[in-house]
Amino acid sequence: MKITVVALGKIGLPVATYYASRGHVVTGCDRDARVVDVVNRGENPIPHEAGLTQMIAECVAAGRLRATTDTAAGVAAADVVVVLIPLGIDVAGRSDFRAMDEGFSAVARGIQPGTLVLLETTVPVGTSRERYRPVLEGARYTCGHDFSFAFSPERVQSGRVIRDLATYPRVVGGVDAASADAASAFYSATHDVPVITLASAEAAEFCKLAESVYRDVNIALANELAQIAAQDGVDYYEVLPAANSQPQSHLHRPGLGVGGHCIPVYPYFLANGSEQPTLARSARAINDDMHRVAADMLAASLGTLAGQRVLILGLTYRPGVRETAHSPALMLARALIQRGALVHGHDPLLEPDEIQELGLTPARPGRPGERFQAVVVHTADPAYLALDFTRFDGLRVVLDSAGAVDARTATDAGASYLAIGRPSRTPSPVEARS
Repeated sequence: MKITVVALGKIGLPVATYYASRGHVVTGCDRDARVVDVVNRGENPIPHEAGLTQMIAECVAAGRLRATTDTAAGVAAADVVVVLIPLGIDVAGRSDFRAMDEGFSAVARGIQPGTLVLLETTVPVGTSRERYRPVLEGARYTCGHDFSFAFSPERVQSGRVIRDLATYPRVVGGVDAASADAASAFYSATHDVPVITLASAEAAEFCKLAESVYRDVNIALANELAQIAAQDGVDYYEVLPAANSQPQSHLHRPGLGVGGHCIPVYPYFLANGSEQPTLARSARAINDDMHRVAADMLAASLGTLAGQRVLILGLTYRPGVRETAHSPALMLARALIQRGALVHGHDPLLEPDEIQELGLTPARPGRPGERFQAVVVHTADPAYLALDFTRFDGLRVVLDSAGAVDARTATDAGASYLAIGRPSRTPSPVEARS
C-alpha cells in the first residue's frame, strides 16, 4: 500500500515510520526542507523517541520511506493520506488553523479518485466535515463517491509513539458511511489493535476531546486538593495512596500544571464551542494558575523575589521527553522574572544554548560554590533526586513541585522545603545557614 503522511513532526514522523516498518511504501511530506533532508539520509530528527532511530535507518535503506516538501505530489501518488499537521491555539485560546489550512489545500491539489484521506490531528468538533470536506471536494470530486474522508485521532504520547500505536484501539468516524467503512478497513489491515467505529466524524472528534478534558480535570482536582491539604496541615502525598485504595478513587499527583502540545490545548477546542462556563474552562484556569501558586510560595519563603537567584531543574514539560511546549517550568520562570528574580535553568535533554534561547541562564547543578537562594525541582529526573543541596551556597529554600525529593535533603542543607500539597518544613536553628 502507498501511504503519504502529511507533516513529519513529533507524531507524524513516528507514524510514517511505523507504516513503513510494516512493509508499506511511505512518503512523508513536510514544508521544512531540513527535516526532509535528515529523513532522506536515514537519520532521526527526534532522537528521544524510543525505537525511532533504528526504524528510520532501516526503512530508508529498504526504500520504504522517503520525504519530500512537495505535498501535492506526495498525495497524488498515494492510496491513503494521513494528515498530522499540529493545531495550536493563540494567546486567547482560539484555534490557529493557518498551517492546517495550507496543508489541506496542498492535499486537495493532489487528491485522486479512490484516495482515502484520514485526519488524525486533534481538532474542534465539526472540523472534518465543515472545514475540510469542502476543501477536499473543491470543484472536482465528491466525498463518499470519488474519495473517502474520515477522522481518527492519534492517541499517543511523545517518547512512546511506536509503542502506543501498537497498543491503543483506533477510534474512527467518517463524514459519510462509505468513508467510515474505508477508514475502518484500513486501520484493521494496518494495526493489530481493535478498531472502534463511531457514527460520525463529529463523534470521533468529540471522543478525543473528552479523553483530554478528563485528564485535565483530574489533574486540576489534584492541584486543588493538594493546596487545600497543605493549608490544613495535611500531607496530600500521604493521603493519596490511602484514598486510591478505594477502587473508585483515582486521584492524581499535583504539580506546576500541565505541559506539552496536547492537554493544555485540546480542552479549549471543547470549551470554546460552548456558550456557558464549563468544567473544562475551570480546570484549565486551575492548572494554568499553578505557576503563580509556586511563585507565591517562593516569595513567601524568601520575603521577596527581587534580586534572588533561582535555579529551575527540569525545563521540559515532563522527564525524558525533549519538548518544552507549554512547559509549566517556563511559565514559572517567566513569572519569577517578572517579579525581579534572576532565573537559571538546567535540563539533561537541553544544551546550554537551547536554555539561553528559552530566556534563562544555563546552570550546572551541584557544582561546588554555585550560589542560589532557591532551587525548584520540576521534573523527577534521577540526577535531581540524588542532588546534594549542601553544594549550593546561600540556599534558603527548595521547592519540590514534582513531590519526589526527600525533604530531609533540603532541611539538612539548612534550607526550607516546600512542595505543593505538603506542609512546609524548615531547618532547625542548628541547620539553618546564613
